[in-house]
Amino acid sequence: AYDMPGSAHSVAAAGSLVYVAARNGGLQIIDVSDPGNPVRRGDYDTPDFAVDIAVAGSLAYVAAGHDGLWIIDVSDPVNPMHRGRYDTPGSAEGVAVAGSLAYVADYEWGLQVIDVSDPANPVRRGGYDTPGYARGVAVAGSLAYVADHDNGLQIIDVSDPANPVRLGVHDTTGWANDVTVAGNLAYVAIDSGALQIIDVSDPANPVRRGSVDTPGFAEGVAVTGNLAYVADANHGLQIIDVSDPANPMVRAAYD
Repeated sequence: AYDMPGSAHSVAAAGSLVYVAARNGGLQIIDVSDPGNPVRRGDYDTPDFAVDIAVAGSLAYVAAGHDGLWIIDVSDPVNPMHRGRYDTPGSAEGVAVAGSLAYVADYEWGLQVIDVSDPANPVRRGGYDTPGYARGVAVAGSLAYVADHDNGLQIIDVSDPANPVRLGVHDTTGWANDVTVAGNLAYVAIDSGALQIIDVSDPANPVRRGSVDTPGFAEGVAVTGNLAYVADANHGLQIIDVSDPANPMVRAAYD
């Protein structure tokens, strides 16, 4: 374990390094090449709370609440450096990156699409005002999947970044906090304490395949193979077997 400053809110991994959005602790970079002895390599103190992070190449993209999207050069993990910033109109709560575009879940302002091809001068390309509060975002191909809190999962066509179009919506019957996509399935973390698995093979008609209750408040989710890993607030990590999407089961937990 590594006891870092701040409150760990989101994490991204690349190679032997883990990048943590640590709220008031900013960006923390942890070397986990020896899992039994993680070591901090560097940090960058964002002005507002760092709440989500995506890493692509040598750049980290930090959703920093009311301070918008921050772009940090992490090519030297010991000395991360500010490269650019885009002040989104709302509160940047989630971020995903694909190619030269960053997709920001901007709370009351929905989805914002930011061109980051020049990290020093990011430019807004378009946006889609989701009906609720955009908390999390994932991107696969030409589609963005937005966890829109009290308005469930929103599926948005971003093939034309200047004119995103909503294709479909699924009412998760709970506050959607985060989403990740693997194949034709979207995995949504629900604030009331659940992981929902949504079939998005037809984006216009997403269908729930299964759900499992978690003991806490599901804040974040990642999926690898047949396992989903849920950040479950005060109930720590929940590891869920999703090999049968219709019948997901909690296999283990770590507080």
